[in-house]
Amino acid sequence: MFEIKDKFYLNGEPFKIISGSFHYFRTVPEYWQDRLEKLVNMGCNTVETYIPWNFHETNRGEFRFDGMRDIERFIRLANDLGLYMIIRPSPYICSEWEFGGLPAWLLKDKNMRLRCSYEPYLNAVKDYYSVLIPKLAPYQIDRGGNIILMQLENEYGYYGNDTAYLEFLRDTMRELGITVPFVTSDGPWSEEIFKSGMAVGALPTGNFGSAAEWQFGQMKKFIGEDKPLMCMEFWNGWFDAWGEEHHTTSPEKAAEELEEILKRGSVNFYMFEGGTNFGFMNGRNSGSKTGDVTSYDYDAPLTEDGQLTEKYKAFRDVIGKYADIRTIPLTTDIRRSSYGMISCTGRTGLFSVLEKIAEPVRSVYPLTMEDIGQNYGYILYRTKIKDGETVNELCLENAADRVQCYHNGEYVYTAFAENMYEKFEPNEKRTGGIISLLCENTGRENFGTGLEDQRKGISGGVKVNDHRQFGFDIFPLPLDEEQIGKIGFDEGYSEGVPAFYRFEFEADELCDTFVDFDGFGKGCVFINGFNLGRFWDIGPQRQLYLPAPLLKKGKNTIIIFETEGKAADFIRV
Repeated sequence: MFEIKDKFYLNGEPFKIISGSFHYFRTVPEYWQDRLEKLVNMGCNTVETYIPWNFHETNRGEFRFDGMRDIERFIRLANDLGLYMIIRPSPYICSEWEFGGLPAWLLKDKNMRLRCSYEPYLNAVKDYYSVLIPKLAPYQIDRGGNIILMQLENEYGYYGNDTAYLEFLRDTMRELGITVPFVTSDGPWSEEIFKSGMAVGALPTGNFGSAAEWQFGQMKKFIGEDKPLMCMEFWNGWFDAWGEEHHTTSPEKAAEELEEILKRGSVNFYMFEGGTNFGFMNGRNSGSKTGDVTSYDYDAPLTEDGQLTEKYKAFRDVIGKYADIRTIPLTTDIRRSSYGMISCTGRTGLFSVLEKIAEPVRSVYPLTMEDIGQNYGYILYRTKIKDGETVNELCLENAADRVQCYHNGEYVYTAFAENMYEKFEPNEKRTGGIISLLCENTGRENFGTGLEDQRKGISGGVKVNDHRQFGFDIFPLPLDEEQIGKIGFDEGYSEGVPAFYRFEFEADELCDTFVDFDGFGKGCVFINGFNLGRFWDIGPQRQLYLPAPLLKKGKNTIIIFETEGKAADFIRV
């Protein structure tokens, strides 16, 4: 039995939660146990995870709980290691994850209103919870499991103040069998924000990275003196965005902050291990134009590839003052190596294989990804210029996020960020022919009040010579495993345009390694059909982590999709 009174109580005894955030969806399942064992050895008694809605209901009504999505297996592993669990299954999670965990298909509704009492949104949440919550309920501590807390929503005070919506989440979870206590979490530095995220029947907790004495003091003003204090997200590091600096926090400073928290209450490290934004699942914070990098290392106590850091050791020393630390053996054999320089064995241009890998949708006007049922990746718009018309000027209306324009297969310009809606005059004037517009979804915003404006592709128009162009073939390019499998490398190749590059190597021993994309510009990398994530030569990330379980003995195939016409003959793996 777990109770919230003046303190947290476990089976009638006071209990200090010492928890670490570890996201099952950012680490291959073969390594879950290794990371959890290291969490135990650092001194934690609890593990916390979000559950991202878009990871499990990939398309409406299509649910997946297999492989990397097997949340029940993750819960059982934690239980076997004697770890309690905090589950944060709220429809929105932020977490620098694509769209904050909300599924992109919600935006197919042109009137969609998110995170409030808009009936179609609530119906979608109810349908999702009707599948998810019954999977979690049997693992609650009062049923013999290890789940001690559930979170209603995430940092809701930053978004809105619809109390009825929070009550809907609470009541729906209760109806579906949740009996453990609820929590909310918000920043304590603003009374208005903190109180807007509170809900009757849920303990408010705080998210912060420093000044614990002051933060907890603020929280007491809002929740009273008779409730336990908890930092639900102790930000012991930070995330990175493309083109910006790599963020770190010194182990000494982080350890000092941890001690200030543990003197006064309970803690959940954000993050214990960050992991990787595999595929196209990186988020983008409001105000950022580039999107977050593939690595979610977060400067956490464990590195992206699971290695102990000085911060890990410093935290262990602090935790040892407040709890007895168990030490258990590490049972996963993880080897690290390099496979050397790998040469390119095939290359083909996107325009050469386009019609073989994608079926076009024909429309008078541009349609967004959401309009055609696509969630992530790229989308290409192709339109024919009338015979005799010379293209003197091009301009986009309402497009996201990055658009590259080609005329008869020749690069014209890139529309992005500040210049997205500028008029562009081509240096070389061409008459007639085909205009191709390759649009990249760089990651939907995961924080802020702009969530409803995250439709991707072209939602307005394409203006040619100051008039709207009509008549489009729209090619969905989700670059999922099925589409990548259709690529042939004997279809033709031209330099300077988007293209696919194939690299092959033999592996006798399966080891963790990194893919170095030096010499390539911007794009994404696939290993044996699995999308490792994005790369971009503007940094700060210079390599992509490749965990051994994604390799196979014998021949392995890496395919790089590069959009800037910048490529090398070799890569290092």
